[in-house]
Amino acid sequence: MTLTAAAIDSFLARAGSVTSVIIAELSAVRGSSPREAGAFMLVSATGQTGTIGGGALEYMVIDRARQVLRNGEHSDDLDIPLGPEIGQCCGGRVDVALRRLSDDIVTRLKARIANELAARPHIYLFGSGHVGHALARALSALPLHVHVVDTRPDELTDLPANITTHAVPMPEALVRAAPVGSSYVILTHDHALDFLIGAEALQRADAPYVGMVGSKTKRARFRSWYLEEGYPAAALDRLVLPIGGKAFPDGMGDKRPEVIAALAAAEIMVHVGRREVIVNTRPVTTQSGAVVAD
Repeated sequence: MTLTAAAIDSFLARAGSVTSVIIAELSAVRGSSPREAGAFMLVSATGQTGTIGGGALEYMVIDRARQVLRNGEHSDDLDIPLGPEIGQCCGGRVDVALRRLSDDIVTRLKARIANELAARPHIYLFGSGHVGHALARALSALPLHVHVVDTRPDELTDLPANITTHAVPMPEALVRAAPVGSSYVILTHDHALDFLIGAEALQRADAPYVGMVGSKTKRARFRSWYLEEGYPAAALDRLVLPIGGKAFPDGMGDKRPEVIAALAAAEIMVHVGRREVIVNTRPVTTQSGAVVAD
């Protein structure tokens, strides 16, 4: 669960006060664990929100956090092996910092959430037909900035509230203006427009993912047109066409928009995740931007 500032405010309102809540944060991770360092959850006497990985680890931490609240304590630090001792089989070990919440911690927590939201990768979906809508819905729940682009304003309706829409006469121009590291998925109602957008997207060497809905025949036609237009052949290796096809290279046989969207969403996140690993310089075992570390 990815918490938002609004969700935190709502949880605190139900808890009654800031100081009646414990923040439990993975301050260090050694070996295999269900979540990364920096993952956190909020625990009150009667509820919790967020997650540090679930399972026995989370139940143990919730129980200890409520003991801290009942005993009037302000903090505790746990060193928990993720093995047979607690009935998990991850095999690693985690440090968990428990701290009674304060206004200062809440402020830092919201600042961190805002920074993480601002750093989310951008995904541009060109075309808001059946597959475009299904893919927008699938991606809207993921840690991404999702944009849906179409030349037809009337088609940009019934989309999730956190989707940014663009009604523009020249969609390919948005590719040139997109933030560094953006990804592009092309599924318009017009093959010629698909080709123009695809050619523009392949010029963005910073794009983790460039995908186009279609078939092997469409890929062959795009390749022929692309080369005739004088574009570099090497960039074609980066084009995913058809989208969602890598999981079933011989065809799944199910072309329902929701199924294509599910496969494509997983495929996109793999590509985006690989790029994030390359450009992300955060430590992998400790969280330098910890909210509760002393």
